Amino acid sequence: MDFTNHSSPTAPRRDYTRSVHGKSTSDPWFWLRHREDPAVLEYLRAENEWTDHSTEHLADLREHLFDEIKSRVQEEDQSVPIPKGDWEYRVRTGQGLQYPVHVRQRRGKTATEEVLLDENDLATGVDYFAVGDLSISPDHRLLAYTVDTEGNEEYELTVLDLETREVIDSGIGGLSYGLVWANDSSTLFMVLTDEARRPDRVIRHEVGSKQTLDATVFTETDERFWVGVGATRSERFVVIGSESKMSSEYWLLDADSPKSDLSLVEPRREGHEYRISHQGSRLLILTNDNAVDFRLMEAPVHDAGYANWKELIPYREGVRLEDVDVFETFTVVTERRQGVPIMRVLDHEDASEFEIEMAEPIFEAGPGANAEYSTRTFRYGYTSMVTPPSTYEIDIDTRQQLLLKQQAVLGDTDLSVYRSERSWSTSDDGTKVPISLVWRPSSVTFPAPTVIYGYGAYEIGIPASFSSARLSLLDRGVVFAIAHVRGGGELGRNWYEQGRLEHKQNTFSDFGSCRDHLVNEGWADPQHIVARGGSAGGLLMGVMVNQRPDAFTGVVAEVPFVDNVNTMLDPTIPLTVTEYEEWGNPNDPETFQMMSAYGPYENVTSVDHPALLVTAGLNDPRVQYWEPAKWVAKLRSETTSTQPILLRTEIDSGHGGPSGRYDAWREEAFVLSVILEMLTLATPLSPTRDSRES
Repeated sequence: MDFTNHSSPTAPRRDYTRSVHGKSTSDPWFWLRHREDPAVLEYLRAENEWTDHSTEHLADLREHLFDEIKSRVQEEDQSVPIPKGDWEYRVRTGQGLQYPVHVRQRRGKTATEEVLLDENDLATGVDYFAVGDLSISPDHRLLAYTVDTEGNEEYELTVLDLETREVIDSGIGGLSYGLVWANDSSTLFMVLTDEARRPDRVIRHEVGSKQTLDATVFTETDERFWVGVGATRSERFVVIGSESKMSSEYWLLDADSPKSDLSLVEPRREGHEYRISHQGSRLLILTNDNAVDFRLMEAPVHDAGYANWKELIPYREGVRLEDVDVFETFTVVTERRQGVPIMRVLDHEDASEFEIEMAEPIFEAGPGANAEYSTRTFRYGYTSMVTPPSTYEIDIDTRQQLLLKQQAVLGDTDLSVYRSERSWSTSDDGTKVPISLVWRPSSVTFPAPTVIYGYGAYEIGIPASFSSARLSLLDRGVVFAIAHVRGGGELGRNWYEQGRLEHKQNTFSDFGSCRDHLVNEGWADPQHIVARGGSAGGLLMGVMVNQRPDAFTGVVAEVPFVDNVNTMLDPTIPLTVTEYEEWGNPNDPETFQMMSAYGPYENVTSVDHPALLVTAGLNDPRVQYWEPAKWVAKLRSETTSTQPILLRTEIDSGHGGPSGRYDAWREEAFVLSVILEMLTLATPLSPTRDSRES
């Protein structure tokens, strides 16, 4: 490896040619995917050292930012108690503790707090720690939880007797998300993964029995689909779902009879998505059948096939039905209108309905932790770009709202000094694209240094929500913007459809139009704009670096999906087959051409690139570490710029970065310090080096 105090690492070239559809393409950094090759880890560590070396002059700023982030957090804190049966459950955090502590108390009494699980104890001696699922048995006697200590999102089961504190079951590994008790408090349903880490099976496990005795109750053989398991709030059914990106199918199992047969709700058909909830003698069904933005149906529990579906809420153009929360005597429907969530309460006791009133015009809200089925109160979460996450409870009878808790922002922070606004850009095809903005008027001078964030995939809407860490940017005169580009779900299903497959270029054009709008309207200083995005948003960053290299001072691409064509050509990589409906299958010649036209790794050219900070996770199952590593190597070989291209790989974690909260704050402080350096360009991020290092 070429690594000195005066030059960045150079990943050696090794001959490799990809031959697809009669076209041969050289890929000299293909070897970086061979994680068992000692040279791979050597190279990644050298890149980490170079990044540390290149940013060592930011150490004081980094530490100051960390102190700012930490100082705003109430380290000794606890969640709002969640009532369930005779108990109230909550989560505590403690000063100096990386991980939460799960506790409970007897309901309505001044009983002693009981610690259920202290994640800090379990995390002792490991570099990464994450709880996947945590579930209390219906009799409140047993605690089942799953743990990942690698960052690869594969979990292992432990079952704890809360009376004796004895571990009565452990060791089942290879688990995905999903952990559900049957009503006998001794049977668990869990999800296992196949060799490609696709969740493909639901097993039934008797607590304390040998794993060899587990029964497979459902197997999904179609590689486009992945499996999940859950339970209805009524505790009447265990629900098994199998979903692709565009189709779904659900099965019910009697929670009182865990060995009973599954009952199919409605067979899958291509392009049909539905979700189910149980309420009394009926199922409520959210479906896109003849409704691009979904409609709500009902059907009898014991004869729930499509022939018996009856419409309750019709499809309305421009109104996306996102969620249905079902209780014994009322239902809450979450709709999204013009990018804003609206929660409608349907009260079945008097056949009335009303919308929950919100305080601001632009906000994010959604159902909170509502564990009980028989209740006349509903909890929901609320936030905006200037309002910290808040938990509210509304009385269905009186419609009175009560603020139960708002995330504290400590120090001398005065949230009233910040402002937020919604603006709209016009994309290349005339489409109006929303932008959420937040800034501190007393600190900003327009046109201002600006950070613009984007994602644009999977119908995921980026919420206009609060960030305490972001205040460190705003206090320094930076404007922060979220570009709600197509491919996301902010403006309904069509907004998503217009940003995927053959329409993917719209995502990139939208982001560029948002950048230009902010410049043209006087928000952003064109010489001081940083773009940031992660995962699928990292693909967006990669395309921007290729298509608009002069539009940004710097780009932060976190765990970026930048080698999309090569990844999607390989069905052995986790998520590949299940992602065909999102990105396309490049084994088809036309799709290959379409994806290759924008693929970040495919389209690196010799231009002046902006400063880049790229991150990766060695154990990341979603975006393999070699994608950002290969991209950085290729960028370095082609760039005509002297701006730094930095790669930082988390050796002990995966897609989400460090697992402990203090470690996560330090990581964010590092990223913010680099962003501020990119925006000011007061001193170079990197010492003098050659501009081409191939």
